Amino acid sequence: MGSLSNGLFGGFNGRVGNLVGYMLNGKNVIRLIGKTNKPPTLPKLANYQKMTVVNDFLRPLQNILKLGYRNEVIGTNRNTYNEALSFNKKHALKGEYPNISMDYPKAMLTKGNLPPAEKPSISRTDQGILFHWEASPKSSSVHTHDRAMLVLVFPEAKMISSIYIGARREQGEEFMEISSNLLATQVEAYISFISADGQEISDSVHAGSFAKVSADDQELQEENQPKAETEHAIYNKEEQPTLALTGTKSQYCSPISASANLFRPSGIIHTGLSAPLSAHLIPPLFTPPS
Repeated sequence: MGSLSNGLFGGFNGRVGNLVGYMLNGKNVIRLIGKTNKPPTLPKLANYQKMTVVNDFLRPLQNILKLGYRNEVIGTNRNTYNEALSFNKKHALKGEYPNISMDYPKAMLTKGNLPPAEKPSISRTDQGILFHWEASPKSSSVHTHDRAMLVLVFPEAKMISSIYIGARREQGEEFMEISSNLLATQVEAYISFISADGQEISDSVHAGSFAKVSADDQELQEENQPKAETEHAIYNKEEQPTLALTGTKSQYCSPISASANLFRPSGIIHTGLSAPLSAHLIPPLFTPPS
């Protein structure tokens, strides 16, 4: 049953017959629900598969997209998810129906005007993924303190791991600790840069990928790989991280007030950010783990 929210001539919410009314970005929207007995045409079937493939890829990335496409929808009635869906459906698919799939190097997780990462790459260790990029002297001094935003997508597990605020652009690398189970699956890596005040972002760049490790290869690696005696991570020297154990989960944190920490979805606590950056990014993006 539908309800009138603004009188007889206003919009309505809910279903009335074959009409559905709802609010979208402050506007009243009415859609028609229709049924057809006609079999779908080949173009329709192809479109259905395209939507399914892109949605499966983007669904775990919704928080990333809210930041990455924020500037693209300012002043419009579009939302960030639909903007990302539209772009990637048009530019980041390959194959023909019924074999349509993601073209991962062409996928775009963020769009903006900052300079993108130059010559990004990744390397895999037994503890995680190390991102590399070129700390180019050509970059303006204005951009040397941009912070890296790193995303690992695990398509088979339909999961992601991310660092919203990583190393500075001038540092050229950042490490992400990942569980061994996820490291054995297909990995797609992306890197963007975000400005020190949190207002600008760059286009994302595909930094590389790793195929799924077969069971035989994984067993061989475990036999040949000596156990690491200590855990380690790569951080800024000035941050002087210490290792804090919580139950069975390790977290790296700087020995300062917890109120200054930024919690990364990857489980790593990162500090040492400027006040403007913290103010712009902490409220909408970070929830401390319980």
